[in-house]
Amino acid sequence: MQSGINVDPLLAKLSTAVPAARSLEQLTRPLLEMLGAVTGLESTYLTVIDADNDVQHVRYARNTGDMTIPEGLSVPWGDTLCKRALDEGRMYTDNVADCWGDSEAAKALGIQTYVSTPVRNGDGELLGTLCAASAQKHGLAPGAEAVLRLFSSLVGTFIERERLVKELQTSNEQLRSFAMTDALTGLPNRRALFDELQRMLAQAEREHSCVLVAVIDLDGFKGINDRYGHQSGDHFLQAMSRRLTATLRASDCLARVGGDEFVLIAPGPHNDEALTAAHALQERIAAATIGRFELGTQVLDYAGASVGAVAVDPEGLAADEAIRLADAQMYEVKRTRKRSRAS
Repeated sequence: MQSGINVDPLLAKLSTAVPAARSLEQLTRPLLEMLGAVTGLESTYLTVIDADNDVQHVRYARNTGDMTIPEGLSVPWGDTLCKRALDEGRMYTDNVADCWGDSEAAKALGIQTYVSTPVRNGDGELLGTLCAASAQKHGLAPGAEAVLRLFSSLVGTFIERERLVKELQTSNEQLRSFAMTDALTGLPNRRALFDELQRMLAQAEREHSCVLVAVIDLDGFKGINDRYGHQSGDHFLQAMSRRLTATLRASDCLARVGGDEFVLIAPGPHNDEALTAAHALQERIAAATIGRFELGTQVLDYAGASVGAVAVDPEGLAADEAIRLADAQMYEVKRTRKRSRAS
């Protein structure tokens, strides 16, 4: 780096600012301050470019004089000094009017001295620009352009890192979603159900209320598969999940926990109303499972599922124990239905 810039204080500030930055803003703010000191220009700013919409946005800016580059300013990319400088390979001018007098944005802001460099990612994609500007005529200190390039490289690397971290977080969220979702119906799976049930039980214990748990077993499902085929069986499960979902309240959770078994859990009332609430839930779910189902080209008139619903006292009760209580109630309903059909 040429003489004209005191390197040691600059390196000292960079050695503190860069490692401490946890966001693009935390990195950019001190860089803009340092860039102002290096260039002597009163406005320094970072822009981002929306190529799809042909717009440039000022993301962060620092202003110390009469001229102000406002944060959040958006201008057509084709009218910017940044694009003109990039197209011409010119980083700096102290006579914007002579170089680019057709720029309406520059006229509106009153820019006379201007210096910029592109911000790119590792693949060379243009992300934005790092700029300094003044309403006055200013010379540029030797080495200032090199500092500007260094700062733009730091910003580009940070933006790329943020993008990679965001992609990793999105991928992890998708993996978690896949791990907690039944692929056929899109409902929560057994793992997700148990997590939510544990949460409901803990909340109910704090509030001295109960939790409603209903187990739904699709009677005759094997016969549906045998008669209509497995693809139609899948259609039946998907259609049943939609019908059951339509009965849910905002606080309810419906999950598919086995081949033909669903579980619905919901916050319940205080104990004196618990049995009534469980009975009402059982009737509501059972009614939703009865009716005509279209299985591709086939139509099935279904007599309904066996549903067992209980209101459980959460104190000292684990999630699997709550499910077993509802499961036992479901099997009692199933036996009663079999006896009714046999008589």
